[in-house]
Amino acid sequence: MEDSDYIKIYTGSFIITQRIVDQLEAVGINAIVKDESESARLAGFGASIQGEQEVFVTKEEEAAAQDIINALLSEFNA
Repeated sequence: MEDSDYIKIYTGSFIITQRIVDQLEAVGINAIVKDESESARLAGFGASIQGEQEVFVTKEEEAAAQDIINALLSEFNA
């Protein structure tokens, strides 16, 4: 995502990524999820890292999104 208004804010498992996206959408932040392993699988290629997804948001929403992610991750670590 070169030369775009989007910035990567998280990389991790499918389950945590889905929780993050749900929390972001609840406050009106539209996130983009990129899953290279799934894209490679659909194209007929293998992937080196299975199950890792990346979450992107606009640069303007980065601070709010990062606060949500930090709170969610601290909840998982508690």
